[in-house]
Parts: sequence; C-alpha cells; structure tokens
Amino acid sequence: MSSTAYDARADEYIAALGSMDAVHPVDRSIVDAWAASVTGPLLDAGCGPGHWTAHLAGQGLDVRGVDLSPRFVAHARAVHAGIRFDVDTIDGLEAADGEFGGILSWFSTIHHEPARVDVPLREFARTLIPGGRLLLGFFVGAGVEAFDHAVVRAYRWPAAELGRRADAAGFDVIETHTRETRGGRPVGALLCERRA
Repeated sequence: MSSTAYDARADEYIAALGSMDAVHPVDRSIVDAWAASVTGPLLDAGCGPGHWTAHLAGQGLDVRGVDLSPRFVAHARAVHAGIRFDVDTIDGLEAADGEFGGILSWFSTIHHEPARVDVPLREFARTLIPGGRLLLGFFVGAGVEAFDHAVVRAYRWPAAELGRRADAAGFDVIETHTRETRGGRPVGALLCERRA
C-alpha cells in the first residue's frame, strides 16, 4: 500500500484517532500487559501519529515508531519530541535481525491483501529476538473478507486463520482477544511469541 491515501487524510485521522483519549480501555490494557511482558527495545510498526509510541515511551520503555506515511511521521516528531520516528515499511524494515524484544502492530497489517499478509509477519519474525513478542491488532470477521475502510480497502480475519498465518511465519499464538462494541466493527488482538 502506498502512503498516499493516509497522507491525504492525515489531519482528519489525527483529529479523530491520534491520541490516547480515543483508545478503548480494553485495548489499552491489552497493549500495556504486552509491553510489561517484553524485554528489550520495542517497535511500534505502523505507528500512525505516534500516540501509542509516546504512551509506551512514557512508561520508560525503549521504543521507536515507524510508518509509511511521511505526514504521520512528521506529526509524530513534532508532537512527541525526544522519541525516534522514521518513515519505513513493515514489508521490509530497516532493522537488524533480532533487533527488537517486542513489536506492536496495531492494525498496521489491515490493508495487506490476504496473499501478502505473510510478508510483514515474516519481517516481524526476522527482526524479533527468539522469544520476542508481537502484538497484532486486526478487524475480526467470519471469513477473510475485504471491506470499505474509511481510508483504503481493508480486510477482516477470523482469529484462527490469522493465527495460522502467524504460526507459518514463525510465531506461537499465546493469547487471542476479541471484542465487539455497539456501532463498531469487531476487533481482535493476537499475542504471539517468536519461536527460537
């Protein structure tokens, strides 16, 4: 996916979703529990406007954010001084093998076509240490299906199928979370551990 679609709507996205005030408390508790279980540097992969990165840095964690959208990265750098943000793609991270202890991929793979979602999953496995933990946020569906996202087409996944893809990329799925809210799309999170 190119950055063009998100760049074009960056201001609207930032206003609606670009702060921790917009985060559901269940999501916050899931991410905080993941962060507390991780040892080593963290990557917020697909960080958007950087609010999750800043939240984790505020807990004293060594974290940096990357996003494909230069507009998001520029905003994150301006608003969250002292935290590293880079323009980068989750399909080919500018990071060393085993560089991270944990990766937060919070809805950053939702626009990958099903045939290509393995690309970022393998990249996450490459850049995590053995035993490192990936937290993957996604939209839940009864089957793998496209839908019209506000920015660009996205995909829903059954948790079990996305878990199978993570397993094939080198992860063990150790927790699965799903929730539904009135008027909202069902969402989920997979907590995955990179096999040695």
